[in-house]
Amino acid sequence: MTSSQTDARPLVGLFVTCLVDFFRPRIGFAAVKLLEAAGCRVDVPALQTCCGQPAYNNGDRDNAKVLARRMMDDFQSHDYVVAPSGSCAGMVREHFPALFAGDEDWQERADALAKKTYELTSFLTEKNAVDAIEARFDGVVTYHDSCAGLRELKVKDQPRRLLAGVKGLELKEMRDPEACCGFGGTFCVKYGDISARIADKKLADAEGTGAQTLLAGDLGCLLHLAGKAARDGRRLEIRHVAEVLADMGGDSDPVGGQVCDPS
Repeated sequence: MTSSQTDARPLVGLFVTCLVDFFRPRIGFAAVKLLEAAGCRVDVPALQTCCGQPAYNNGDRDNAKVLARRMMDDFQSHDYVVAPSGSCAGMVREHFPALFAGDEDWQERADALAKKTYELTSFLTEKNAVDAIEARFDGVVTYHDSCAGLRELKVKDQPRRLLAGVKGLELKEMRDPEACCGFGGTFCVKYGDISARIADKKLADAEGTGAQTLLAGDLGCLLHLAGKAARDGRRLEIRHVAEVLADMGGDSDPVGGQVCDPS
């Protein structure tokens, strides 16, 4: 299917991502809600798997290519591909073309997929010019800029512009919102002690703002921070920005479950 004369709305393929699929599916539902509200037709290919980033980051280029080719097949007919993750969208946009450089059979397809792939808040603000969000979230929040989204895709102002339209929400910035949370994919496995110390600094920075909720656009960062916050007994809610923007932020537990109450 492609956009047709009978329905000119763009056809968006939602790349759910592995972490969202396995750990927080409601982020995917929030993304669908936001995209449909923005005037898009949304399709979620049922056979989609992984973008190949874990294999790619660990030097396994062969398996990364297998997964990348599968993704190209799954999303070849969509006008756009959108992911609620700067990390996964960055893999497609920045690394797929290089992964297939010199491969006559796949280079053109990799380039085409890269050009039409976007992180969710970037797509909403840049391609659909969304400037009105029908949502409410009462409380003070702060925002963590995930490394891949920020540095590969320049996702910085886009989520903040959308959050500005959420009724009841007050955004207070951390001293260093662009600092890494310590997750880094397999970095947190290989260098656990360093990863934990980095997470401590990020959580302390977030708490220093007076915010009750920490938002971000990548579930990997959120799971990492939520786990550390729970182990430390920190009273800080961790949520994906899509849930708040889709008015789904107040009717469920935060990422990682109930907030730990050390009292």
